[in-house]
Amino acid sequence: MKLLITSDIHGSSKWCEQILQKFNEEKADKLVILGDILYHGPRNPLPEEYAPMRVYEMLNPLADRIIAVRGNCDSEVDQMVLSFNISSDYATVCDKDVKITLSHGHRIVPPLKKGDVYITGHTHVPLNVTEPEGYLHLNPGSVSLPKDEMETRGYILYADGEFLFKTLGGKIYDRAKI
Repeated sequence: MKLLITSDIHGSSKWCEQILQKFNEEKADKLVILGDILYHGPRNPLPEEYAPMRVYEMLNPLADRIIAVRGNCDSEVDQMVLSFNISSDYATVCDKDVKITLSHGHRIVPPLKKGDVYITGHTHVPLNVTEPEGYLHLNPGSVSLPKDEMETRGYILYADGEFLFKTLGGKIYDRAKI
């Protein structure tokens, strides 16, 4: 199973289009979106090419290949125009012995154990740490409104127990292996 994991599109048609291009290039089985899909939020600037309608028009044809969770900027109105579910705060994907829990990251951390993987968005900053409880905590950052020092626009690609942090230019800048 190959997953392309992204977060915090915030209604940017420009960055949504680029992440979909990477999804196709990487030949991923599923596109994982960790919330904040259409709305930019009251504390964020408008992202480049802010066009929520265009974003859902690009995503809806891929509905059967998308796994998504609700972000703090997602609403019931958003669910009315999206053809895939964004009503859950958490989702779980299992690949062989790897349990991956997905969340936007603005809710309480669910019960996790040593060896689990927890992937969140929300902070707009990439993250790759093993928490004291023994689970791996990852974050791809925000594809549209990055807030890390390098303003990394990218995603995480998962396959065969390995998570690759990649820029939209395709450069691997971090990795985690289970």
